[in-house]
Amino acid sequence: MGAQQVAQRYAELYGAPPEGVWAAPGRVNLIGEHTDYNDGFVMPFALPHQALAAVSRRDDGLLRLHSADVGGGVVELRLDALAPGGDENWTAYPAGVVWALREAGHEITGADVHLSSTVPTGAGLSSSAALEVVIALALNDLYGLGLKRWKLARLCQRAENVYVGAPTGIMDQTASACCEQGHALFLDTRDLSQQQIPFDLAAEGLRLLVVDTQVKHAHSGGEYGKRRAGCEKGAALLGVDALRDIPHAGLDTALARLGDEEEVVRLVRHVVTEDHRVERVVGLLRSGGTRAIGPLLTEGHVSLRDDFRISCPELDLVVDTALAHGALGARMTGGGFGGSAIVLAEATDVDALTKAVEEAFTTASFTAPRVFEAVPSPGAHRVL
Repeated sequence: MGAQQVAQRYAELYGAPPEGVWAAPGRVNLIGEHTDYNDGFVMPFALPHQALAAVSRRDDGLLRLHSADVGGGVVELRLDALAPGGDENWTAYPAGVVWALREAGHEITGADVHLSSTVPTGAGLSSSAALEVVIALALNDLYGLGLKRWKLARLCQRAENVYVGAPTGIMDQTASACCEQGHALFLDTRDLSQQQIPFDLAAEGLRLLVVDTQVKHAHSGGEYGKRRAGCEKGAALLGVDALRDIPHAGLDTALARLGDEEEVVRLVRHVVTEDHRVERVVGLLRSGGTRAIGPLLTEGHVSLRDDFRISCPELDLVVDTALAHGALGARMTGGGFGGSAIVLAEATDVDALTKAVEEAFTTASFTAPRVFEAVPSPGAHRVL
């Protein structure tokens, strides 16, 4: 749906036009996976796929929510009754943002909301963060809260961590809120400092494909939490605040200190080498070496597959097939256990690569993947 359609549907539901329509995008992470909750570096960019929200204020303590993407009518919630852990439905994401804003001392007296999203769910493209950020931005504007984008991202992360119960880092919400068109966002998740790195693939005759394997993943599942807990254990054993504090040059020494903690060794090795990969990709993009980032993407996939152990047969098949048919680099992206892979390729090779991946899935009797081009797009904004 476009903004006008979302506004029209809002009026049909609630009997009057909305005060505005806002948009927030999903994201693809170019490099820097599972580093955000280790105070490390990430490099996402926004997708053209986005969540749209038509919103108006209320003054009676009610939050009314409707989604074009979920069956059912308008869901009515009382603001005073919002509490973590009480909602396992899609409504937990927008309600959690309202809860987080009120917990932070901001006077939100209610809202009517109609939502529609083109961000694929379960594909590792941050559909939940887009949903959170679009609500936060709308309420920030409507209630004149004056919160900066990074602060909105923090509150959205709190909503997902505490209200929804998913132990995600800060990257997804910050990407949705802060990315700029034609750029990748180099984000230091410790201090939230940001640098917009030009990333115009088309100008260099390149394309970045997203291959959605159609294997759904869920961040609130136990495996994600186990990896995060293992990273925290590694930091504690090494006497640092976070794995970000282990220098790449000192990695071998740090791993030796972990002794026979095999699982922790693997997790630490991934995070430290992944932070280093982000810094190397930034350097290459700044110097015009975009094609040279391909091997670093592939190296990141090997680390996620073998050390972090969060890949799956479908993701590995995408990467292996793409590389065998001329891709410059490929890796899984997102939290893992399904979702999507990205493929960096020459523009002239896109059709052949896409066909090869689709045929490989057919041969393996996997569900047909969804393949589309990832174009660095604007972050959250008001559209109507």
